[in-house]
Amino acid sequence: QTSPLHVKERGEMRHRFLGSMSILAILVAVVSPATVSLAGQARTAAGKKGAPPRTPWGAPDLQGVWIGSTLTPMERPKELAGKQFLTAEEAATLEDKAAHNQFVDRAPAAGDPGTYNQVWFDNGIKVVPDRRTSLIVDPPDGRIPWKPGARNAIGTTLRIGPFNRPVDLDTGERCLTDGLPMLRLGYNPNSLIVQTPDYVVILHEMFHDRRIIPLNGRPHGTIPQWNGDIRGRWDGDTLVVETANFFDKTQYRWATTWKAPSETMRLVERFTRVDPETLEYQFTLEDPSKFTRPWTAIIPQTTNQAARGVTAGVLYEYACHEGNYAMVNVLKGARAQEKAAEEVARLRREAQ
Repeated sequence: QTSPLHVKERGEMRHRFLGSMSILAILVAVVSPATVSLAGQARTAAGKKGAPPRTPWGAPDLQGVWIGSTLTPMERPKELAGKQFLTAEEAATLEDKAAHNQFVDRAPAAGDPGTYNQVWFDNGIKVVPDRRTSLIVDPPDGRIPWKPGARNAIGTTLRIGPFNRPVDLDTGERCLTDGLPMLRLGYNPNSLIVQTPDYVVILHEMFHDRRIIPLNGRPHGTIPQWNGDIRGRWDGDTLVVETANFFDKTQYRWATTWKAPSETMRLVERFTRVDPETLEYQFTLEDPSKFTRPWTAIIPQTTNQAARGVTAGVLYEYACHEGNYAMVNVLKGARAQEKAAEEVARLRREAQ
């Protein structure tokens, strides 16, 4: 029997291993996303490519390999404050520059050992269709409404240390998760959606994260989880997914700090099939421990990967695991730096 998993590759340089029977078992239980616009801001041209497909049981068909890669940043850049949309000429200039620089490798900054070369990345080279300057549509300034001091209270970014224990590395470096919403704009950015009348399953390429969404109306459970307790329901042709009961993991380091789960976090996602190759994805994130108010972003997803300037194809299993060698080497490197600093201090004392 043919697996419903798909394969994505960039020639011989993007090989990952496919073969987890657990994925196949999960996907047999299936997915269905739908999305609604906030005040119509990110609505792509519905109807231009035909009516959205439906399942044999009449629900909107959300199945396929979807990608949201785009040049449009999550937050509006400070230099574009007050500017909600790019002009057609500004967007064309950005896209032309991205197309010419997509696979250009540059030397790392001083003291930085570097990262993957560009062949491993799959960044989009197109802005979102309406040329917004941020994926965030509310608040109107396109910025995350952080509470004073909340951003710095969460362990943030890569390479800042101290690296005394494995948990001192961020969750992504530990091959665990980057949290919710599961949105990737760099590499491994695809999501596979499968659905049945009773469940929607979303398998995210990055970190092998998968979400099994029941549609039977049962209440949320009471056991907190890293990625929360998830429930889905149909609101017309939109799949509304509500996630609550997160385990508080704000004490860990997160490469994307606004995703750090807490007991007060609540996520509402909306998936709407706009046309045969477009899925409008909207999320609203609420967490009074971090934000002054709920905030909303809209990210158009497409099955037409070539239109976003990314690798066309399907999905490989992401085979990262927590016992990776890099973690050991990071900790060894930190001990070597400490030893070198001690030696410098000793020489200075002897010179005095």
